[in-house]
Amino acid sequence: MREIQFREALREAMSEEMRRDDKVFIMGEEVAEYNGAYKVTQGMLDEFGPDRVIDTPIAELGFAGIGTGAAMNGLRPIIEFMTFNFSLVAIDQIINGAAKIYSMSGGQYTAPMVFRGATGNAGQLAAQHSQNFENWYANTAGLKVVVPSNPYDAKGLLKSAIRDDNPVIFMESEVMYGDKGEVPESEYLIPIGVANVTRRGDDVTIVSFGKMMKVAHEAADQLAKEGINAEVIDLRSVKPIDYKAVVDSVKKTNRLVIVEEAWPTASLSTDISHHVQRNAFDFLDAPIMRVNSLDVPVAYAPTLLQAALPSVERTVEAVKQTLYRN
Repeated sequence: MREIQFREALREAMSEEMRRDDKVFIMGEEVAEYNGAYKVTQGMLDEFGPDRVIDTPIAELGFAGIGTGAAMNGLRPIIEFMTFNFSLVAIDQIINGAAKIYSMSGGQYTAPMVFRGATGNAGQLAAQHSQNFENWYANTAGLKVVVPSNPYDAKGLLKSAIRDDNPVIFMESEVMYGDKGEVPESEYLIPIGVANVTRRGDDVTIVSFGKMMKVAHEAADQLAKEGINAEVIDLRSVKPIDYKAVVDSVKKTNRLVIVEEAWPTASLSTDISHHVQRNAFDFLDAPIMRVNSLDVPVAYAPTLLQAALPSVERTVEAVKQTLYRN
């Protein structure tokens, strides 16, 4: 094991898969000459050349379509969006193209490809650059959606996504690219759709994914100082979701708090709440609590920004409501 950055884990995953399979290539804005907007692809142009590390114009619809066509013809493209806010320009190619081609062709075509890039808020970037669309893509049949929270998971899940014969949406966070964590030097894969219990506890279950795992763990640390032992689950992928891991934990703790950066309406936390209500209703000792961003466009002002996003304080309060509700 050695400690590397989140961006380095992603780079290793892509580089290893490109060495293993010459059908894998990456395409996107600034991925080649500039080494990536967040330096995720640093050095890859030198190793793999311009035929496999391809700079594109600012034309997400165009290069997402090129990638989909390449995947249909036997290649395995990695399409990088500078942020998933920009994927809205390409949403027709993703949802009406890549996601449906296997079904609509009667199995004659597949789209083994990865759409990856940054998601969510990353500071004072204002409303158009601070959104979460995990639930949009998870609501699309034919797509898998992966949202890792640490370098170890990022590498293992990205390698699995590249090898998957289905289109995979792979969402990262700008604020995590510099995060460090232990990653094995030897090759490994993490299966898509398997959650990870990152902390054991008996009093309440906290479920989250992506960078909100930091909020979940900090809240659990604070609660532990007050004698409340939270079990924390990292979903790792949100399509498919490992509902069994969540339900099994709730059957033990009898309480559930879900922390999600997206807005509350039609969110993934709503879906998880439904599954727990359906499959563990008799085990619940309190209503399920959700901690989401407030239902407003994300502001530029730092005070308004922090007020809108899920926080440790709001998560701790949600847990206490499940424990002490009359």
